[in-house]
Amino acid sequence: METIKVAHQGPLSTIALYRPEVRNAFNDKLVIELAQAFDTLPETTKVVVLKGEGAVFSAGADLAWMKASAAYTTEQNQAEALEMAKMFAHLKNCDRVVIGQVHGAVMGGGIGLVSCCDMVVAGQTTKFAFSEVKLGLVPAVISPFVIAKIGVPSARRYFLTGEFFNAQQAMEMGLVNKVVDDENLESAIEHLAQTVAANGPQALKACKKLIAHVESEQGPETLSYCAQMIAELRASGEGQEGLSAFLEKRKPEWL
Repeated sequence: METIKVAHQGPLSTIALYRPEVRNAFNDKLVIELAQAFDTLPETTKVVVLKGEGAVFSAGADLAWMKASAAYTTEQNQAEALEMAKMFAHLKNCDRVVIGQVHGAVMGGGIGLVSCCDMVVAGQTTKFAFSEVKLGLVPAVISPFVIAKIGVPSARRYFLTGEFFNAQQAMEMGLVNKVVDDENLESAIEHLAQTVAANGPQALKACKKLIAHVESEQGPETLSYCAQMIAELRASGEGQEGLSAFLEKRKPEWL
């Protein structure tokens, strides 16, 4: 891959945006390769850390790429936008735990990526902005993922102003889970990843399915879905092993 760097070590995989010369800005190749990276995770992977190489996490869409798209037909622009939307959905629906590691600056589409992560740790000096309105555009493709994360009130303010907000403000609106000193970012991510990786692999996947279902379905059938899921997991090999290990005061076999 040209725009993505991938590394695997035991239960941890790292996927890094690798266009530092343009502040990890999106282009069509990065969109395709990022989806491919999530498609080809080893079965042993429990946790994925998504990060950016260089001075910033991501500056959003590549301006040269967007300028070139002005010559596209409406249909071509729609197809390209849909491809990007599918990439975000692919990331959000990944059955592994995805941790965002953000630093420097996170702009536009970069916030879309952050919104699709299960949890996010940011360096204290990280800055964020939905800068699309300053270019006469709107954050349309990322809006379903961002609004689900930060809510309508925050979207109303920051979509419409395009102003910068800091890591603490990002945490207050739910975009970021934890803010640490910049020099402690790597160690904080490592600790969080190890904490998650210590849990049962099937239970982690089931938790993600559970959250996605409850998030999208709020009817009476949700109660049945949740009851069925816990019944199946209690009877599963992993569930039985986890309970036995706890009662016998030993580590479960997946550790």
